[in-house]
Amino acid sequence: MPSPEPVRSTHFIRNIIQEDLQSGKHQEIVTRFPPEPNGYLHIGHAKSIFLNFGLVKEFPGHCFMRFDDTNPINEDEEYVQAILEDVLWLGFDWKDLLTHASDYFQRLYVFAEDLIQQGKAYVDSQSQDSIREQRGTLTEPGTASPFRDRSIAENLDLFRRMKSGEFDDGTHVLRAKIDMASPNINLRDPVIYRIRKVPHQRTGNDWCLYPMYDYTHCLSDALEGVTHSLCTLEFEDHRPLYDWVLDQLDVPCHPRQIEFSRLNLQYTVLSKRRLIQLVEEGHVSGWDDPRLPTISGLRRRGYTPESLRLFAERIGVSKAESNIYMSVLEDCIREDLDSKAPRALAVLRPVKVIILNWPEDQVEELDAPVHQQFPDRGRRSIPMSREIFIEEDDFNEDPPEGFYRLVPGGEVRLRNAYVIRCDEVVRDASGKIKELHCIYDPNTARGRKPEGRKVKGIIHWVSAAHAIPAEVRLYDRLFSEPTPGSDNPDKNFLLDLNQYSMEILTQAWLEPNLKKADAGTAYQFERLGYFCLDSRDSKTDSLVFNRIVTLRDSWGGN
Repeated sequence: MPSPEPVRSTHFIRNIIQEDLQSGKHQEIVTRFPPEPNGYLHIGHAKSIFLNFGLVKEFPGHCFMRFDDTNPINEDEEYVQAILEDVLWLGFDWKDLLTHASDYFQRLYVFAEDLIQQGKAYVDSQSQDSIREQRGTLTEPGTASPFRDRSIAENLDLFRRMKSGEFDDGTHVLRAKIDMASPNINLRDPVIYRIRKVPHQRTGNDWCLYPMYDYTHCLSDALEGVTHSLCTLEFEDHRPLYDWVLDQLDVPCHPRQIEFSRLNLQYTVLSKRRLIQLVEEGHVSGWDDPRLPTISGLRRRGYTPESLRLFAERIGVSKAESNIYMSVLEDCIREDLDSKAPRALAVLRPVKVIILNWPEDQVEELDAPVHQQFPDRGRRSIPMSREIFIEEDDFNEDPPEGFYRLVPGGEVRLRNAYVIRCDEVVRDASGKIKELHCIYDPNTARGRKPEGRKVKGIIHWVSAAHAIPAEVRLYDRLFSEPTPGSDNPDKNFLLDLNQYSMEILTQAWLEPNLKKADAGTAYQFERLGYFCLDSRDSKTDSLVFNRIVTLRDSWGGN
């Protein structure tokens, strides 16, 4: 798959990098994308991927693909493989720059002993609750631990025994000794190591002592020579701790942390905790459910890397918090697929039409373009026979004003075919429409206008004898409220789940050319929207198509 073009829109991070290179501060830049393997990536991560990997496509440098694997309780190899697949699918290759925080466990441990020997870290033997209570508040300083003044020798002894597995989880932690009265709570002697007697997905049982993220991240950046450590705004208050750790130790370099606003997208959730809850409680079918904002879910639904790159360009990079309309994302996939997607005829809610003056055994192969705007992409053949299917809502016995489709006694053109007139409505015993009896005008082939009358409407159709059956899933927004959980009394985001987020149609019919459809390839079902063959549930004898997006925004731009 060709790599997408880098995100080149001017923004403050790009300007900083440009200035650093022009001034000679750096000869090249080094960035990193550091996900924790405790879940699947979502579209917010895609923004970061395009930024970190995209910058080193525009400027001299390279980007590390680094896993922050410091908490074995929640991490899993499944997530590691899914993350790598997502990054590759987006068009980026880390080559030989795949690293893990666990690669540095020994060096991080040595750095921690150095802090202890400097008198800048100590072993605290209090419970987690006690440490939390002593941190203070935004208006009140914290309270020093009774173990804060342990001797260097005692701290080293305890820390080494923690490493050897002598103590149970929660018995001791290692804290940085900074300032319990600091107005920044992150500097009030943060925990930098804790005991976890849990096998690690890479190191097995080699370690039972694991570093915390704030301690690990800055040192991993320094060890990899990162020049610009890009993260979201929730880490802005953590930057003083990032700098403090690096200032105390002899490290190869001191990266610059730069924060930008995280992505907030309406009608969905991007909290990993909430995404895990949706998956584990069965509200969705898995991490790749096409209604989820995960990259694997978007891929399965039919979104393209190019559409996500376009989305990243449009929302930009800034420090200003914003709440992006879902329609911005949907417009990006429409724009990308409009020129790419071949056209096809499909009927999702069929009504049978019998063309009475069409010979019973006659089959005519009609000619249609693969894509109307690009004649060089060729033509396709569409069979037409005496019995066809049309869309249920393309017929109305009591039409409203401005209804230009099929009505009793009225005419309409079949897409790429003939003009037909409805002469009779046939119902079953329950009164439901069973079929429509029509006649066609044989002199209206290939777009020829009928003599002496004007036909305004054009509808799509498929030949009943040749169409292939399919299940079609109409996906919509997963939540019915722009900010799930914000307005209900319990702030329970699950109460805002959209009960109509998926409609399954089991009697759809598609033109026979779609027998050759490849999973993930998008088609425009004419007049209906963009659809793709489901990559998981489609089998040789059972086709399942997902609606990627409607042809037009049906939510009023939200």
